This record gives sequence, C-alpha cells and structure tokens, in this order.
Amino acid sequence: MSGTAEPHGMSSDAPGAGPLRWTGFAGALLLTGGAWAVLVLPASVPALAAGVTGTGLLVLAWASTGRRVLRGVPPSPGWSVRTLGLWAAPLLVAPPLFSRDVFSYLAQGEIAHRGLDPHLVGPRAVLGTSSGPGALVDGHWVDTPSPYGPLFTALARGVAAIAGEDPVAGVALHRLLAVAGLVLLVLAVPRLCALSGASPAVAMWLGPGNPLVLWHLVGGVHNDALMLGLGLAGTALGLQALDGARDRIGWARLGAGVLLVSLGALVKLPVLAALAVVGTALARRRGGTLGGFVAAGFGGAAAFAAVASVTSVLTGTGFGWMRSVGTPGMLWSWMAPTNWFGFAVGGIGALFGADLTAPMIAAGRVAGTVLAVAGIAFVLYRQLHGRIDPVPACGAVLGLIVVFGPVLHPWYLLWAVLPLAASPLTTRAHTRIAVVSGVFAVLLPPLAGDHGDRPGTLVAGYATAALIVGIAFVLLLRREPTPERAPARDGGGTGPPV
Repeated sequence: MSGTAEPHGMSSDAPGAGPLRWTGFAGALLLTGGAWAVLVLPASVPALAAGVTGTGLLVLAWASTGRRVLRGVPPSPGWSVRTLGLWAAPLLVAPPLFSRDVFSYLAQGEIAHRGLDPHLVGPRAVLGTSSGPGALVDGHWVDTPSPYGPLFTALARGVAAIAGEDPVAGVALHRLLAVAGLVLLVLAVPRLCALSGASPAVAMWLGPGNPLVLWHLVGGVHNDALMLGLGLAGTALGLQALDGARDRIGWARLGAGVLLVSLGALVKLPVLAALAVVGTALARRRGGTLGGFVAAGFGGAAAFAAVASVTSVLTGTGFGWMRSVGTPGMLWSWMAPTNWFGFAVGGIGALFGADLTAPMIAAGRVAGTVLAVAGIAFVLYRQLHGRIDPVPACGAVLGLIVVFGPVLHPWYLLWAVLPLAASPLTTRAHTRIAVVSGVFAVLLPPLAGDHGDRPGTLVAGYATAALIVGIAFVLLLRREPTPERAPARDGGGTGPPV
C-alpha cells in the first residue's frame, strides 16, 4: 500500500491489483455479515464459517499486497488510502468484533453522565446487569473501575449524553472516535517515514493497512485507535520540530507535539512512553549530555502533569483515574509472557495440592516490570548517543511495554507495529512483523464468546473457512504477476524510490 510516486510504471490497474482490493472487500463483507449471523444463530456453522472466511480472505489480500510492496513494486498513489477505506467500510456497520470492551466504554460513560466517578465504581454497582448498558458488559469487568484517562472519560460521557442507553447509537459514536484516530494515524505515518527514511509504501501497508487495525480499531472499536492516533501524530510533530535538517528548534511545533502525546496518554496511558522518545531527541539535539537528558525528562513529566491537571479539571472528571490505571492487570491474560511462569508453576503446584498460581504470576509481573524498565533505559541510552533513530526507538519502547506488560491482547501489538512499520528496517524484519500480525489476526473467532461454546461448531466453521480461503489463494496465485525484483533492503535501506 502506498501513497507515493509509482515506480516501474506500476499502477492500480496492474495485473492482480484490482482482484486483491476486491478480495479484501469481499472478506470484510463476509466478516460483517457472518458476525451479525452469529449473533442470531450462535451455534450455526455457516454463520461462523462466513465470518472466519472473511477474516482469511482479507488477510490473504493484505499479505499478497505486501508481497508486492516488499518487492519494491507498490501500487499507484492513493491506492493505499482508497483501499483502506474500502476494506474498512463494511466494518463500520459490523457488531463489535473480537471483544466486548466497547460495552464497558458505554457503561463507564453512563456512570459519568450520572455524575459519578467511573474510576471508583464498577458498572454492576451503579447500573446493575439486568438491563441497559450494564447488561452488555463482559463478566470480567462488571465490578472493575475504568482504567482510562480523563479525556476518554469525558468523551464517553458525551457519547452517553447523546446516545442515552441505546447501545447501537453508542457503539456508532464510539466507532466514529476510532475512525478519527485512524485518520490521525494515516496522516502521521508518512511524516514518521520522512523523519526515519523508511518507505511510505511499506509503512502504509504494514501500519494502517494492517488487519489488526481493521479488526480491532475499526471493528472492535477499541480506544487504542484514539490513543495511537493522538500519540503518533504528536510524536511526528515533536520530532519534526527537532529534525536535524532544521537550523532551529521549532518550539511551537514541539509544544503541540507534546500536547498531542499527552492527550493520547489521557485516553490510555501507555503511549506516554513516546514522550520519553521525544524528550531524548531534544536532549540529543542540545548536546546529548546526561544533564540535558535529565532536564528533558523533567520537562516532559512537568508538561504531562500540567496537561493532565488541566484536562482533569476542565472535563470535571477529577483525578480518580490516577488510582485505576492498573485495572487491566486484574485479568490473568494467557497471551502475556509475564504470566506464563505463573501458569506453569501453578499447574505443577496444583498436582500436589499447592495454590501457587497467584504469587507466581505476581513474581513474573515484577520481573517483567524490571526487564521493561531496563530495556527502555537501554533503548533511550542508545538513542541519546545516536545509535538508534527516534522512530524505531519509539517502536522498541512501546514493544517492550507490550511484551513485558501484565496483559496482552492482539490489538496491543499495534502499539509497537505502527511505529516499527514507519522505521527503515530490513525486508526480513518487516516480513516477520507481518507474519506475527497475520497470525494474531486469525487467532480469535470474530465473536469470541458467542459461538454456542460448542467445539464442534468452531472446528467445522474453521475447516469450511480454510477450504474456501485455500481455493481463493490458488486463484490469486495464478493471477500473480512476476515483476522484476527490486534491490534487496539488507542494511535497513528503503529499497527503490517510492
């Protein structure tokens, strides 16, 4: 996917480009239709097969497009944005996909709309679970307070004020917020590429065009879209202000960048790590000394504290959010590597009547925190001394938070994938990121808990989908052109001009 000049005379009408676009669109349509059908017929094999086939077709179209892009023959200008819009369009009317988190957003917004603090009480205590927004909240979160920042709480309260207790209207409004975040990402990624020297063609395909973006930010309506959109747009502005090609530091642009990153963190805190990367870039621009690094760190912390205080006061949400940011860690996520030690030791202990899971998971999380802090310090040290550029440093720092954090969901990978997509990595590295993204894109059924809890339904649905996607793969492979291979990007270069 590319929004740049077209090399080698390639155009969006080149052999195979059109079928790839429409195969992905068909996949999005099938996913949306299958998801609605599963809600009506949760034990239906055809309904599940349609949804899973849709995910497979879109991932197949995306991977085939990436094969072209990584070979240095991206489609014509504007193809990426138009195709992203086409693939995302059916998902705008899909039910919430892969997760029920958006119903927690609705409940938290309703609590705030009633004048209470959602950071102090859970949905069950205020709304109950027999009807209304509280009835739709996932069972894991009915008694937990909101872990989100004051900006998102204010937005959720506004959604509740407009939509009332209508879940369809509420989901639609939250999806508009997610789309706004996606627009910011589409604007930010090429700017990050200009700073890093990466290929915009690769970045747009691997970043905003990633199935994880479509599944979880658009379809799943996660507020990570707004967090990442604000955070990476702010990172791009801040780094542009410090670009070494400029004679002076653009303090106004730097301030705007810091503001946007801070606002992103006031949706969801992890993107605050990007502020450390911007601060380190400032310290390097001003001499790269340890004193300058410490001063930039204090300045960034003070700026965030000021933005957070003003936002908390102006929105009327207060400061309760500071006590509840660790709420997601209450869930023992099987995907998080920091929990694997606890699960393993706990399983062995259970054989001998010992309950060791909770303390061992706690120990694993402490170790993960230590490793994350040490890793982030190492990355920032290398950035300060010019051994790693700011954009890949941002991806590495956020990646460390994901890998060593207490919870891991498929959409968390996007925290690292999006800045790494805009980094001048080797073709092999980008391919590995794409493989991981593709695996996680098909890891969960479209409506994870709504398939009748029948293993037979899942097996039959996936088997049917695998057959259909396999046939589509063969048909697309037969139409695949064999363009001249571009020079390999072995040393982190960006390949041919794009």
